[in-house]
Amino acid sequence: MKSFIAAASLVSFAFFSCNSSTPGNAVTDSNAVKPAVVTEKVLTDSDDPAIWISPTNKDSSIIVGTDKDDANGGLYVFGLNGKIDSARTVAGLKRMNNVDIAYGLQLCGQRTDIAVATERDRNCIRIFSLPAMQAIDGGGIEVFKGETERLPMGIALYTRPADSAIYAIVGRKSGPAEGYLEQYLLKDSGNGQVTAQLVRKFGKYSGKKEIESIAVDNDLGYVYYSDEQTGIRKYYADPAKGNEELAMFGQGQFKEDNEGISIYKLTDNTGYILVSDQAANRFNVYAREGDAGNPHSHKLLVSIPVSTNQSDGSDVTSVSLPGFEGGLFVAMSTDKTFQLYRWKDIAEKAGLKTAGSK
Repeated sequence: MKSFIAAASLVSFAFFSCNSSTPGNAVTDSNAVKPAVVTEKVLTDSDDPAIWISPTNKDSSIIVGTDKDDANGGLYVFGLNGKIDSARTVAGLKRMNNVDIAYGLQLCGQRTDIAVATERDRNCIRIFSLPAMQAIDGGGIEVFKGETERLPMGIALYTRPADSAIYAIVGRKSGPAEGYLEQYLLKDSGNGQVTAQLVRKFGKYSGKKEIESIAVDNDLGYVYYSDEQTGIRKYYADPAKGNEELAMFGQGQFKEDNEGISIYKLTDNTGYILVSDQAANRFNVYAREGDAGNPHSHKLLVSIPVSTNQSDGSDVTSVSLPGFEGGLFVAMSTDKTFQLYRWKDIAEKAGLKTAGSK
């Protein structure tokens, strides 16, 4: 989502040239944007967050974050104050990797918001209703059936504007050079549970490391994913539009792995794509709308140093929430926490725009 070049006066930031394929000088900790809130720690290994915005009371909005433990992993629920909501946290799960959220799945004639996560050690995706975090998946839905390489990791949900159909796009630890991702249509089973119908296999893979981080732009209809140590790949999110790769960007612009992806909306078709430069503790920012005349040319605008350590997963919203003016950016850190940033703080320091500003 974006296309606004940061102001050159912010000399303390490590800027990359928008026409360069290599990073500039390394940043120091003194330049890092600081979080407004750091969550309480999960039990073992924080990995990926997702933001749910309450339609009736923004104070009741929550962050759902994964704990990637093999024996006692979980989906943790945090308030905007970073405190764990133990009543809604789901424990006893087997290596929860990534999580995403969608609004308004038709279930028993009612619109139901959902959190969907990958349970890697069981080769499943798990689906929970929001905000109650009640399981509505019959104990888990298998993915990559019949494949030699399964182990689901990344997940992103796509809501098609034309008919509000909701799809889960799932990545895995390893897979083939073509058809690495699987896309499932989520449907009401008729008894209050969700089923998943495989609709396509798509997506290239370099073979260098793995594909975990996936993000969907519902408004523009694109899916992005991190082919780690290679770049960010872009496809149509609607399976009816085919499996053509639309873009590959970010090559040579990361210290090691390109990781978590999140999309900040300025308008329906402008904004920023943020991608974690994991080993450098910063996020690279690209124009959501691409260049003038080429929506698939995503040049690097700025690299933002943050306080997270080795951040793997992130999420962002441009909706202002209590204590988070201009929106909320959430990123995982390896100290078992998730860090919550005010978008206003990020935008002011990096020379980026804020939704609703003139």
